[in-house]
This record gives sequence, structure tokens and C-alpha cells, in this order.
Amino acid sequence: MQITFLGGAGEVTGSCYLIETKDVRFLVDCGMFQGGRDAGRKNFAAIDFNPESIDFVLLTHAHVDHSGLLPRLSVLGFRGSVYMTRATADLLSIMLRDSAHIQEKEAEWHAKTALRNKKRSLRYESVPLYTVTQAETFLKQMRGIDYDEMCQPHLSVQCRFRDAGHIIGSAVIEVWLKSGTRQKKIVFSGDLGQPGHPIVRDPVFIKEADYLLIESTYGNRCHRSMQDTRDEMVEIICQTLIHKRGNIIVPAFAVGRTQDLLFLLADLQCQGRLGAMDIYVDSPMALAATEITLRHRELFDRETIDIMNWHSQHNKNLRIHFVREVEDSIRLNYMKSGAVVISASGMCEAGRIKYHLKYNLPRPECSILFTGFQAAGTLGRRLVDGVRNVRILGEQIPVRASIHTVGGLSAHADQENLLDWLRGFSRPPQKTFIVHGEPGNAEAFAHAIREQLQWPVSIPRRMASERLG
Repeated sequence: MQITFLGGAGEVTGSCYLIETKDVRFLVDCGMFQGGRDAGRKNFAAIDFNPESIDFVLLTHAHVDHSGLLPRLSVLGFRGSVYMTRATADLLSIMLRDSAHIQEKEAEWHAKTALRNKKRSLRYESVPLYTVTQAETFLKQMRGIDYDEMCQPHLSVQCRFRDAGHIIGSAVIEVWLKSGTRQKKIVFSGDLGQPGHPIVRDPVFIKEADYLLIESTYGNRCHRSMQDTRDEMVEIICQTLIHKRGNIIVPAFAVGRTQDLLFLLADLQCQGRLGAMDIYVDSPMALAATEITLRHRELFDRETIDIMNWHSQHNKNLRIHFVREVEDSIRLNYMKSGAVVISASGMCEAGRIKYHLKYNLPRPECSILFTGFQAAGTLGRRLVDGVRNVRILGEQIPVRASIHTVGGLSAHADQENLLDWLRGFSRPPQKTFIVHGEPGNAEAFAHAIREQLQWPVSIPRRMASERLG
């Protein structure tokens, strides 16, 4: 048995793990690299193995850093099935189309820019990874599985999807793998959520594993408490909308974070801490994702159901406007005050958020509110790190707006949450691999595991392979 870390090792994006025995070859996740000038090249080069040799894929959840290269895998020859939870399958039906649409538009823009500047564009800039048609064709390969149901994608493999508490449909995957007379259990944490996080239930504890891959996005720190986060949100909203009379721009993932924010704002109104306000969700995909989320109420926690019941009777106070048309999105750029605009993408790399930043970053009365992880090399990361000027849509834009980072809303477990989840194991795995984290975060988490749990841990490099058993 062997595992190769094709992505999500030494960095947060591009999660992809290849597992091989003499009988079977399969992937867990097949995600897109994001952030930095090198991401496009890495995505084009990521599938440097024979896709036709892959028997099947297991998918932890719908975010594109875990799922975004699946259509490309199919385009290059993969014909097997991709197993995921039913909610994840619903979300992918919109997310992969959107991903393909963005790639087509960006490729078109790069080609036109190169022609205008009389330069030769690079292939990975001027050609999409896959088209909308190819993404739609791939959707036929998806297979939805219920949480806690045993699944057998191959004669030598059994697996089970357990609730990871990250976004709707997210899963920890337990895999039982036979090779000859041996059987080993490998657990893939995917992205683990925070206990008590809005909407989703808390992550399920796993009792045992021979080998474990665990994420470390926030392996070096602890988040602010949810109460402190609510207090900070109220202060930012009141200062910006009432005292400074500006706008609040919130870059947010269309899936997961947007729904969390809407829940939190409704909760704060329920508590009487915010007055009537207008929220503009400027992302057609966020609307579709919200509709899908509402179709899976059986996965909600009790607090979310209570807040939804309250909001249904008081919805005149929190006026939520879903912006569909481009013309309506453009009109938001000319609103000078009183608007809370939630728009994708969450790391400011693509989509309508770039226009809202262009028009609001130069204004000191406005605020930019980050509520999620910003990968190295992204526009969001540069803003969080305090740059004074940024280039957006070909223009130099001064940064005069207030930049806020609210860490308590992260959909990722922090170091203490991760350690608590590990304590749920009845015995240490033979080896624990620290993945899905920037090098410093992964090192800090590995040190904490060694110090507090005395477990054997490893931080694999990208493209490294490890023998199992």
C-alpha cells in the first residue's frame, strides 16, 4: 500500500491524495490550487499521472480547493465514479459550472490582453482547464452517499462518510483497504469545522485508524470566541454604517461562509443588537448554494432552526437582497453608504468582489471585512497583510478603507479544536500525516501533537510517497 501527496501538502489548496495497492488506484479529493502567480501553471500540470488508471475518487466536500480539478480529471480520461455525500453532489452541480464559467471568462480576458499588448499569452492563461460543457458532462460521474452509510466502491475498498461540521455535506472519510491478506484503515479528516459553528452540526469523533491525514489550516492558533466575534461584528457594522456612513464589503465563499454570515446577522437582530439593515448578496452562486442549503435542513443544528423560525416572522428587519443580474451588481458600486455587500470570491481572486473592492477600497469611510482564511499569494492575503496599494482589473487602487479580520467565523477548527478531535481516538494511529496547512501552521500543529498526545506525526512534502503497513 502506498499514498502519494499530490496536493494539499505544505500548502492549503490543491488537496489530492493518491492511494495505490496491487489491486486498486484511487484519489481522495482532486482540488484546484489557488493563490499566487504559479497557481495557473500548477493546475495545468497537476494531473501528471494517467487518469484512465484511477478506479474511483472519494470527495470530502464541495469547496474548489478539494473538488475543482475533477472535471479536468474527466476530460483527461478518468471514467470512474466520484463518491460524495448527497449535499456535496447538489452543491457541485452549481459550483463546477461556475468554476468553468470563470475560467472561460478569464482565459478570454488573458487572450485579448495579450493580443492588445502584442504579446504571446501563456497556454495556462489563455485556455480554460475545462469548459462549462465539460463540467456538465462530468456531473454524470457523481454518486451521492448518505452520512454513516457503508459504501464499497471497489472489491478491496470500503468507506464511510461522517459529518465533518465544516460546510453542508462536508465529510470525514473512513476507508478500509485490503491488500492481499492485510487490511488497513485510513481516515481522511477533510476540513474539520468548529464545534458550535452556525448551521452545521459538530464534527463526528472517530474512534480508530491505522493511518490518519488531518488538516492544519489553523494548526498554529486559536480562534476568538463566538461571543467576542459577535461583539466585533456589531462594532464594525455600527461604526461603518452609522458613524462613518460608509459601506461594508465582505468577500465570502459562496458556499458555507455566505450562509453563516446571513445566520449571524439574523441572530444579532434576534438579540436586539442590530437595527434594520439591507444586505446585498452579490453572487448568483451564493443564491443557488443558499437554496441547496435550505433543502438539507435535516443537517442543521438546533440553534439554526430556532433562528430561521424567528426570522420568518421578523424578516422586515433584515432585508436580504440576492443580486442576480450584472446590471444590478454594477449599481451597487454607486451606493455611497448603508450597504453591506457579501460577494464571492472569498479570497478576492475572481468574480464580482473585485469590482466592489475597486470602488470601495479608496474610501476611508468604508470597511472590508474578512471572515475566512486567505491563502498566500491571493489578493485577500495582501489586503490582510496591510498593503497600501493593490492592482485590480488592471488599475492601481489605493487602500484607504479599514481592513478587518474576524477570525471567530472560520469554518475550520483551530488548534485546540483539532487536538480535542484527536483525543476522541481510542488509540494513536500508527502514523498521523499533517496536511492542508502552510508550513509554519503545520509545524506548530505537529509540535502540539507530539507535546500533548505523544503521537508519531509526519509533515509530508508535495509529491512525496509513503508506504503504509
